[in-house]
Amino acid sequence: MDLTARARVHRAVRGGALDFLRFLASLLIVLYHYGAEGPMRLERFHPVFARGFLATDFFLILSGYVLGRAYGASTLSGKITPARFWLRRAARVWPGHLMVLATMALLVLVLNTLGTDAHKPSRFAWDQLPVQALLIHAWGVPSDGWNLPSWSLSALIVCYAIFPFLWRAADKVRHPALLPLIGAGVLIAFEVISRLGFRHALADMPLQFGVVRALPLFVLGVCLARAVDMNWPSEKAARILMYGGVAVLVGWQFIDRYALSDVLYFDLPCLVAIACIILGAGRLPVKTPSAWIEQAAKLSFALFITHILVGVIYWSAVHKLIETVRIGIGWQWLMWLAGFPLAYGAAWLFHTFVDQPLQDRLAPWLRR
Repeated sequence: MDLTARARVHRAVRGGALDFLRFLASLLIVLYHYGAEGPMRLERFHPVFARGFLATDFFLILSGYVLGRAYGASTLSGKITPARFWLRRAARVWPGHLMVLATMALLVLVLNTLGTDAHKPSRFAWDQLPVQALLIHAWGVPSDGWNLPSWSLSALIVCYAIFPFLWRAADKVRHPALLPLIGAGVLIAFEVISRLGFRHALADMPLQFGVVRALPLFVLGVCLARAVDMNWPSEKAARILMYGGVAVLVGWQFIDRYALSDVLYFDLPCLVAIACIILGAGRLPVKTPSAWIEQAAKLSFALFITHILVGVIYWSAVHKLIETVRIGIGWQWLMWLAGFPLAYGAAWLFHTFVDQPLQDRLAPWLRR
């Protein structure tokens, strides 16, 4: 079967389990970042609320998987060159990122001019703004303020640059069962590098070295995508992997990460479970696509890059109100919960009226 036919047979269908997982991961990241804004820190209820790194890991593995399924065949056939692929991905990420960052900078400038500091003003150092705008702050350049989740976009820019070469290397592996093992081997190798070279577990890597954390997870996702592209595993095995992965991931959250002799014993089973979920969900056909799940997944990027901006505005107002007016604890929790539909609504507005129209304008130029 030629590459074109194979791509047609294995074309990923939107609106299925992977789209739902993509949206769920973005929501969990929002929950993690908004968790500290409630009347009480959420991790006091359960440590799972302090484990936003798992949602980020999920997002990074899924990024490699989705790109492999979407662009793998075009990369092998030569329809899209490495330079053109990187340009397309950069055009997808950079414009929205720059608009959100510029809006955030304008907001902080206005608040400072009015004599009112933005919520947590230490996070908005002006000397860190240029490196964030350039998306180089996960390449060893220290910058942990402003739009905090953008470190993963900075790391993914590097992953995009090497994706065509990763896919060609994965295509040389003729036994699909070896691919997840290769991805796991790369992940373990980077864990060793992280511990020996940086004195941190991979999941606890400082954000300025985000490339070191993101690259092995992205490689694992690419390996999983190539395995599915080769019709592996069987659908029966895929169901077992997906549901088994969910069971392990959920059950493992009842274990105290720091009670173990090494956090690796907590992190590694979680990553294996996440890989099983993505592999199983990606292999199973989408028999009844859901339009709302597809739309929710499309909003995940907008939600990811805008929720910090929404939080700066909303939580600044909420905390100022609580300082000046006596508000009961119940109403404080309701105001905290209101931050989530507000973030989602803002993401919809940004996607519908800003990001998508801009991408539509860029599309003809990118095709040329």
